[in-house]
Amino acid sequence: MGRRWRDGRGALLVEGDAGAGSVRVPLEIAGSYRARTKGLLGRDSVDGAILLSPANSVHTLRMRMPIDVAYLDRRFVVIAVRTMRAGRIGLPRLRSRHVLEAEAGAMAGWGVKVGVPVRVVEVRGR
Repeated sequence: MGRRWRDGRGALLVEGDAGAGSVRVPLEIAGSYRARTKGLLGRDSVDGAILLSPANSVHTLRMRMPIDVAYLDRRFVVIAVRTMRAGRIGLPRLRSRHVLEAEAGAMAGWGVKVGVPVRVVEVRGR
């Protein structure tokens, strides 16, 4: 059984190409049903990314902006990346256990692509 994430903040570490180091991105963690259901709904922007866990699909109904969506397997390896316009329903990804959402175009800049491992670091306390 995988780990249960708690709602909170942290950082996403995206492994770079050989020798390039990693990119650190501010991260919101949505581990509760309520936080996962809300996701980015009603927002005009997001600082960094949001992790929905557990999750294997998302929708952009009632969203105000297009988003990048990365589907992660149980080991936090990216298995698919899509840009979704507002008002769409994404199909579930069979091997996905976690989903990252960010503003459209952000993930390419961070190096998030199929096969890349990412790591989540939780920030303790408030």
